[in-house]
Amino acid sequence: MKTKFCILGLILFFVQISAQKTIASDSISRKKLQAVKKNQTLKIDGILDDEIWKNVPIATNFVERQPNNGKPQPDSLKTEVRFLYDDTGLYIAAQMYDPEPSKILKELTERDNIANDDIFGVIINGYNDHQQSMEFVVTAAGVQFDAKLTDNEDVSWNGVWYSAVKINEKGWAVEMKIPFFELRFPKKDMQEFGLNMIRRIKRTNTMYDWNLVNNQKGNYTLYDGTLNGIENVKTPTRLSFTPYFSTYVNSFDGKTEMNVNGGMDLKYGINDAFTFDMTLVPDFGQANFDNSILNLTPFEQQFSEQRSFFMEGTELFSKGDMFYSRRVGGEPSLYPTIGENETVTEYPAKVKLFNAFKISGRTKKGLGIGIFNGVTQKMEATIRNNETGETRKETVEPWTNYNVLVFDQRFNGNSSVTFVNTSTMRIGDFRDANATGLLWNIANKKNTYNYFGNFKGSWVKDGDTKFGNRGNLGIGKYSGKNRFEVIGNYVNKNWDINDLGFSTKTNYASYSTWYGYRILQPTKNFNNIYLNFNMNYDHRLEPFLYSTLRFNHNNQFTTKNFQNFGGGIEFTPLGENDIYEPRTFGRHLKVPGYFDSWIWFESDSRKKLQYNINIDYYAYDEKGRNRVIPSLYLRYRASDKLNLVWQFNPVFSNNEVGFAGKDGDQIYMGRRQRNTYENAVTGQYTFNNKMALSLAFRHYFSDVTYKQFYLLNNDGSLNENTTYNPNLAGTYNSWNVDLRYSWWFAPGSQLTLLYRNATSNYLDVSRLRFKNNFDALFNEPMINNVSLRITYFLDYNRIKNWF
Repeated sequence: MKTKFCILGLILFFVQISAQKTIASDSISRKKLQAVKKNQTLKIDGILDDEIWKNVPIATNFVERQPNNGKPQPDSLKTEVRFLYDDTGLYIAAQMYDPEPSKILKELTERDNIANDDIFGVIINGYNDHQQSMEFVVTAAGVQFDAKLTDNEDVSWNGVWYSAVKINEKGWAVEMKIPFFELRFPKKDMQEFGLNMIRRIKRTNTMYDWNLVNNQKGNYTLYDGTLNGIENVKTPTRLSFTPYFSTYVNSFDGKTEMNVNGGMDLKYGINDAFTFDMTLVPDFGQANFDNSILNLTPFEQQFSEQRSFFMEGTELFSKGDMFYSRRVGGEPSLYPTIGENETVTEYPAKVKLFNAFKISGRTKKGLGIGIFNGVTQKMEATIRNNETGETRKETVEPWTNYNVLVFDQRFNGNSSVTFVNTSTMRIGDFRDANATGLLWNIANKKNTYNYFGNFKGSWVKDGDTKFGNRGNLGIGKYSGKNRFEVIGNYVNKNWDINDLGFSTKTNYASYSTWYGYRILQPTKNFNNIYLNFNMNYDHRLEPFLYSTLRFNHNNQFTTKNFQNFGGGIEFTPLGENDIYEPRTFGRHLKVPGYFDSWIWFESDSRKKLQYNINIDYYAYDEKGRNRVIPSLYLRYRASDKLNLVWQFNPVFSNNEVGFAGKDGDQIYMGRRQRNTYENAVTGQYTFNNKMALSLAFRHYFSDVTYKQFYLLNNDGSLNENTTYNPNLAGTYNSWNVDLRYSWWFAPGSQLTLLYRNATSNYLDVSRLRFKNNFDALFNEPMINNVSLRITYFLDYNRIKNWF
């Protein structure tokens, strides 16, 4: 059935080609708008009846981006925008016409979360260089969203600005004030800002821009118009303080502790381009929980960053994927060495962060500079002598300095050259590390082709110095209907950036090619169609060994009713030589070839009930070996204030083969049955655009049963072994509940009250009954935590006016 589905996709593809529409011209026409100096007071309330707005030039004639790229916005839905300014910031008034105001969608959410909403936004580039813009969006429910735009949308950035929304007889209206301290612009008498504006009408899933954006090629920032008329504006002192207060009550295993913390984040604009961010006595106790799993792979699990200081302003530091911020304040790098009669009684789960700062920004000539520095404290473990009862301390992590340096030069719109350096320096006789990378991504003048690559080196000093390197080189076409990419890359055996980065597979070379067909303009039956064809070949570097040859096809269709569906196939006709599962250099495991097929469907997100269904089935060239991965997503929007989501993600792996142990040169593999179930429920009741109550629940269960053990031969084959029979059966549970109340009581200021309940266990048995498994889980000590955190934003420019 799944293969037939993919063939149907190909048939639909050829049927639709002739209906493809194109934009008439590839040239970029840039609109201009004049801002007017504000000469009287103005209240930001969303009511556009102030006399001051009447004689201000109007920006209108928006153009559709999706789904009908290039189509003028109809008069019945026209958008009118005006700009004022004074010495402190920009003021924006926007009237979104709508003949049916009662149908305007306005779901309430927390800040930075756009859901089933109409939206209006402005995108401003203070240097008008098409390199980096600031995005400010307001939903029809009055919820704010902001981000930085370069190659991607960095939603981690949070600005402090003001907005108000009103539904009126014409449609809906927005008033905004964007302080100049949130923008970057040069010191000169006459400013010329890059400007674009967006509007989305959710009930028709239609997106409009003030300046036409060609969805066939290039980044969004290439299509800015200009905002003129801003004269003699002094760049303000960009200095702000965000002190915090927090208190925690922790209960675990019959013990209750309470602590109180205080600290501050500081933000200072060094000049018009660069900002200094610092966290003093940081507190990350209310970070979201990690989705831990039973990890049977040769590699550590990678977790997403949950700490706000490390999540904000990541655009530069993420270049080259060489900085994994979870290393700063993560687990200690050593485990203590103990004697025969000693026991470790205390071992720190996390290293304490002493302080950290960032300097980042981009000059008017497109040079981005990022500097990060963090210092973590000395951490010790406690070891007890079981015979004498005496205890001693052993350092498991010394005082450590982490540093990241990034230079990113952007030019010609989409092109860039980047230098990245990371270093980890530990006091004393501990491991130090350094990594350096040079990256380039060069687009041609028409922004149709990209030539890209990188070369990176790593140095680890732990007694001896180990040097590793990796690199890649490729070319791609990312415009028009026909697109492709060809890329080759390698990683040598000594590549290691795990002191401040994240690396797993080494000692391989990979060569891949990709062809894609895009239909981005609506046809008779579809709004868009994506078809992709991929081929990948991998081999081991030292000594040379074929690893895998993989073919893949996947497709995606969006209907006129905004339903999405797709599917695909993937197969490895020659099987695989897995060079990582044996966990020994020079050894490999033969894995039979597989045929993977999948199908998925996503319902219309505008409906009260939305559901996503996916079925993925792997069939191996070995009798009885398969893997089934279904998933289900249900979202019910009970009202504009209440939203509920349930996700169910099971995995059933039958007769898989994996590492089971090692004895000298002998490596053992085990055939196992593994069943995993992950249930997650989230819910949110949003009182207004500043206050919300949210629930997050996750239960993860994984059960593994070993059936047979084998001795791994040097050629990767297996011999059945009846003498090796360890008990490797296991059951892992992870349980987390967060109930969080959030209140943005002032711009940039937040109160958060959190209740957290969590526990986990690992049992050396499997195939427990449902009741027995939960009885064992809930017999484990549970963490019960109540915490209150208050942050308050203080702007220097306002503080000085108080005195």
